[in-house]
Amino acid sequence: MTGSFVSAVRLVSAREIQARVRSKAFIVSALVLVLMVVASIVVSGIVGGATADDKTPVAVAEGVSLPSSVGLDVTPTATTAAAERLVRDGEVDAAIVPSDDPLGFSVVGLDSTPTAVVQALSVSPEVELLDPDALPEGLAYTVALAFGVVFFASAVTFGQSIAQSVVEEKSTRVVEILMAAIPARALLAGKVLGNSVMAFAQIVAVAIAATIALAVTGQDNLFTLLGPSMLWFVGFFAVGFVLIAALFAASAVLVSRQEDVGSVTTPVMMLVMIPYVLIIVAYSNPTVLGVMSYVPFSAAIGMPMRIFLGSAAWWEPVLSLLVLLASVVVVILVGARIYENALLRTGSRVKLAEAIRG
Repeated sequence: MTGSFVSAVRLVSAREIQARVRSKAFIVSALVLVLMVVASIVVSGIVGGATADDKTPVAVAEGVSLPSSVGLDVTPTATTAAAERLVRDGEVDAAIVPSDDPLGFSVVGLDSTPTAVVQALSVSPEVELLDPDALPEGLAYTVALAFGVVFFASAVTFGQSIAQSVVEEKSTRVVEILMAAIPARALLAGKVLGNSVMAFAQIVAVAIAATIALAVTGQDNLFTLLGPSMLWFVGFFAVGFVLIAALFAASAVLVSRQEDVGSVTTPVMMLVMIPYVLIIVAYSNPTVLGVMSYVPFSAAIGMPMRIFLGSAAWWEPVLSLLVLLASVVVVILVGARIYENALLRTGSRVKLAEAIRG
């Protein structure tokens, strides 16, 4: 009996995987998601590199001692005339030449004041950072947005695929043929397992593409920061999607028409959307992130984000994962009962209470 059940689950899983691989819509959506992540990394690398290398070219005549050359691309010249010639030729933005000024030098421009050069030469007070290791605000928001988008896009894509597949089999009466050969629980398990494998594969592909993009664009420091949180995100998503998949399947089995799918899967969609909205709005709020990291529907975003920010103790991801695993077991048991009791009921919508009671 156990062997036949496993074989049935394997067959259904293989069918679900083949259906996704052969679907052009799935392939296009997966490629779009990967390209979005890679493009965002490449653009940030180009912008960051351009900002770091954005230096103002200046000619400095002999005899000038600059207080600082930060932000300046210095071309030394032997005389003041040579420095001014470079300005006229457009090879530099300004010339810094000796003068009787108390500073010992003056700035020569062509037709307007070279503001960038003046600012670079200005005396700035010493700056002391109380938290030099703090992450930039923009970086934290970008990482939160990336986790949220990848989680939401993958969960919705595969969750809706499961729901549509369940209703399609009911509406075409294919499920009656399937039930004659395999038990309902095996059918549910195969659907959840097959789509979970594909969702996990997509997340891994995104993580690999992001890693390669970071390496190619020379953002190794960012990869060092993101590495642990990315690995935990992949692990949490692999477990958390099983819960989401079971909910989509158990919700969709209550109806028999495609046009009714939206009405029964809306609560599940809300459970997926809430973490996405929260991580964007409150990505820097430790209280919100702390709650999100232990709620099963949002742990896949909340805990990796806390790991990235360095606010999670070493044992917290393990505890959160155990909570998520326990929640998955409960949801699968309840979902299997609903699925088994409502699978062969066609026509009007099956009430949730009736499906649970059987």
